[in-house]
Amino acid sequence: MARKRPKGVLELGWACVESGFAGRFEHVPTAELYEESVVKRISMPCGGDHGWTLSALTTPRDKPAPWKIVVVTGAPSWAEYWAPVLAALPQDREMVVVDRPGYAGSQPVEYVGDIRVQAEALMPLLQVAPGQKLLLVGQSYGAAISSLMAARRPRGLAGLVLLSGYLGDPGPTARMLVKLGQVLLRVLPVPRDLRNAVLEVAGQPGQLIHMRSALERIGVPIHLIHGDLDDFAPIETAETLVKETRTLRPMRFRRVPGGNHFLNDGPAEDLIAELEACLPQQRPVLATLGERLADVADAARFLWADLFSRKRAAAAA
Repeated sequence: MARKRPKGVLELGWACVESGFAGRFEHVPTAELYEESVVKRISMPCGGDHGWTLSALTTPRDKPAPWKIVVVTGAPSWAEYWAPVLAALPQDREMVVVDRPGYAGSQPVEYVGDIRVQAEALMPLLQVAPGQKLLLVGQSYGAAISSLMAARRPRGLAGLVLLSGYLGDPGPTARMLVKLGQVLLRVLPVPRDLRNAVLEVAGQPGQLIHMRSALERIGVPIHLIHGDLDDFAPIETAETLVKETRTLRPMRFRRVPGGNHFLNDGPAEDLIAELEACLPQQRPVLATLGERLADVADAARFLWADLFSRKRAAAAA
């Protein structure tokens, strides 16, 4: 009988402890559960001049699929928890789920606390084949990082999804775990992945200014998907982000009834359906042209307002 991965934040924490002391970077090796033709682990050099190697899971395809879905995971960042979704993905889609820097099979061992550095390091994931479209998904802590990546306007990007985004305001579970983790870090040898997760979550609030700035520059549709029973990242914080952030296009908010923080722990088909709903539908040429012209006008208004505010600030100085 195949082994099962622990689910939920507490069980994921225990999996990190068990694997850390055993010297493994997967709690249950993906190769034990799936053929390499279904889910395959790969490695690649990171972006920037950091010299790190990244580890990720992907869905091998004989030829590039029309859509590539890239997932930037949360904290702890373990791609193996997306393996059921990867395995259930239809053949006309491909997906890459990364272990972020500082986690699982990715380098470095040390904590990488700056979300701008992480975004730079992960940019090679967004390379697409000619004609291929890209959907970028940021889960939990990965939501802020993926926003910075999307703001760089990678080729083929057609949408950004913030899935259970952690936005610096912890729910009761996150608050308890971070406080407990900070205490344990001072007295015990905590495994690397848990240590880095505690440090990341505790140090995120001051960096969210970078995320908000990035969201204002993104021209593609932005989708927020959030469970209404999320006790790790409160749904109210995500709703406030939508209300208070000025974006080139209105953000789409999707409340998942009964959903908790780990939407990828549920039936894979349900999450795939949520992601499919974020893909743009084919539209008549004239309607698409009108939307593009409207996007250009929106961008021009934004740039003009930004220039005006800069001149006003310079005059006041």
